[in-house]
Amino acid sequence: MSELKDRLRRDLTMSIKGRDAVRSSTLRMVLSAITNAEVAGKQARELSDDDVVGVLATEAKKRREAATAFADAGRTELADKETAEAAVIADYLPEQLDAAAIGEIVTAAIQQTGAASDGLRAMGKVMGVVQPQVRGRADGGAVAAEVRRQLSDAAG
Repeated sequence: MSELKDRLRRDLTMSIKGRDAVRSSTLRMVLSAITNAEVAGKQARELSDDDVVGVLATEAKKRREAATAFADAGRTELADKETAEAAVIADYLPEQLDAAAIGEIVTAAIQQTGAASDGLRAMGKVMGVVQPQVRGRADGGAVAAEVRRQLSDAAG
């Protein structure tokens, strides 16, 4: 079993004993999502820590998007609940990269692939190099936007 999954299970037990309802329900939901990922596909498998981080990142993104949607609809109590769940999930994710760090990684990837002259056609090539470096530590949309910006600046 991955260390992260084991830590999530231990923390669930502690949160149940401590009667922390938000943390307990969030950890149950996350562990359920991990189990679903393990049995998805043709053959059940044990997820690695990196795979578990990927599931956590997906769940955190769902919570952020739901909180925004609820806030926009004027449903502040539901937005607060989603935000609280996202905060619990964030405790288990690696430290998030800031815009400057993402920019540096993208710049290095463009140099490594020699994609500066190809413009936006090279986006897939650059993203293929960048994604493994930022997985779980940055929002994919923000990374793609930075790649797009740097490639259009380099080509223009």
